[in-house]
Amino acid sequence: MSDHELIQKVTLLKRLAWLALIGVIAVGALGVSQGEPSAWMTVGVLFVVPVALYLLLLTVWHWKARYVGSHSNLWGGVLVLETSGWLKIVYLFRHVLPDARGVGRYQRARSETP
Repeated sequence: MSDHELIQKVTLLKRLAWLALIGVIAVGALGVSQGEPSAWMTVGVLFVVPVALYLLLLTVWHWKARYVGSHSNLWGGVLVLETSGWLKIVYLFRHVLPDARGVGRYQRARSETP
């Protein structure tokens, strides 16, 4: 995965996060609505599921192609075996976002930045 592809994938994740926010608001509207609650819940879930699935895929794609660190086997096992998704969010903040920004262990020379 090249730098350009990573930036595109992170940009898509940001766009999907806005969609998920709308989904969370729709589920929140469930508490104040007088109408059919299953419609709000369905809309909310349909908006949140894509970002959750894409986050899971993005962390595995990044680990497979671009991981920089000394615990590759540990992260590989955790990403595959852990099912709740919390550690995938940790991986996102510790590896994917710094790599997209080119900071920390993923720092690139200025001529390499996209």
